[in-house]
Amino acid sequence: MRSYVVYADQTCKIVDDMPMPKYGDYDALVKIESCGVCAGTDTKIIHGKFKGVDNYPVVLGHEGVGRVIEKGAKVTNFEIGDLVLMPYWSDVPEGYYSGWGTYSEYNIVTDAKAMADDGLTPDAFAWGQCKLPADFDPVSSAMIITFREVLSTMKRFGFESGKSIAILGLGPVGLSFVKFAKLMGMSPVIAMDIQDEKLERAKACGADYVINTKNESMVDAIKAICPEGLDFALDAVGYNPFINQALEVIKSDAKVCVYGISENMSTEVDWSKCPYNWTLHFHQFPLKEAEAGAHDQIVQWIKDGVLDPNDYISHIFDFDDIEKAFDIIKRREPAMKMVIRF
Repeated sequence: MRSYVVYADQTCKIVDDMPMPKYGDYDALVKIESCGVCAGTDTKIIHGKFKGVDNYPVVLGHEGVGRVIEKGAKVTNFEIGDLVLMPYWSDVPEGYYSGWGTYSEYNIVTDAKAMADDGLTPDAFAWGQCKLPADFDPVSSAMIITFREVLSTMKRFGFESGKSIAILGLGPVGLSFVKFAKLMGMSPVIAMDIQDEKLERAKACGADYVINTKNESMVDAIKAICPEGLDFALDAVGYNPFINQALEVIKSDAKVCVYGISENMSTEVDWSKCPYNWTLHFHQFPLKEAEAGAHDQIVQWIKDGVLDPNDYISHIFDFDDIEKAFDIIKRREPAMKMVIRF
C-alpha cells in the first residue's frame, strides 16, 4: 500500500511499497477514505518541532476516516462497512515510526469495548475510535475529529454558559471554539486574528465581537468590550506572547487557556499587570476517551443542521496531490481545514 512519510531531513514523500497493516482478534482493517491535514501537528512533526516525536522516518496523518473491510474474530462493536474515525497504525514496519499513519491507504481500529468486556486493557487511543452514521460524507467527516477535540477541551478548561471569552487564532480550531462557545451560551465571545477574512468567518460562527490584532491593540480593544475583565482568554494558535497580553485583561480568578502548540516551548510569564488570583491552564493533547465522550453531541449537532463540517473546509486534494496542501501551508496562503481524499 501507499503511505506519506516524513524523514529526519524534513523531506516528505509517498512510499509506494509499505506493507499492509496487521490486525489482531480485537482489531478491524480499515480502508481510508479521507484524512484531515493538521497544519499545527503535521508541520511541527515535519520540522522536528513536535514535543515527544524524536525518531524518524514518521508515517504521518492523524485525522483519518475510513470504512471497515475486515475484522478480527473478537470484534463485536464494528461491522464490515462501518464508517469509523481515527484509525491508528501502531505496528508500523521496522525502521519507521507512527504519527498515527492515516495518510495511508489502509489502517486499523481497535474494539476497545470488546477488550474491556473481556477483562483486557485497551490502549488509550482505541477509546477515540468511534462509528459515524452511515449517511455521513466520509470526506467532510474528517473535520469531526477537530470538533471532538475542541468540545472535549472546552470541558477540560471548564467553560461555562454566561462567561466571557476571547479567542486568538481563527483557523478551523479557533472557529470551532467560537461556534461551540456560542452554542454553550458563553457571552460575550470575542474572536481575534490578523486576517479580515477569518474575522468574517468568526462573525458567521456567532462571534459577538472581532478584533484584528494586526491593526489594533488587543489589550485596549478587550478592555473597551469587557472593562471588568475576561473570564477566559484562549490561545488557539500557539502564540506565546498572548499569555502576557491575556494576563492584562482577565478578571480575578479567571483563566488563561493555551490549546495552540508553539514551536517555542518556553516563555517568560509576567504577572505584574493582572489580578492576584488567576490560572494558566495548558491542554494541548486531548484525551481520546474524552473525545469519544464528545462524539455523540457533535454527531447530533450535525444531524440537527446546527453544525456543518463543510463550513470549515477550504480545500480537498486527492492523495497523489498531498504536497499541494503542504505547499499552501508553507506559502502561508489563507486556508481552512484541508482534507486529503483517498
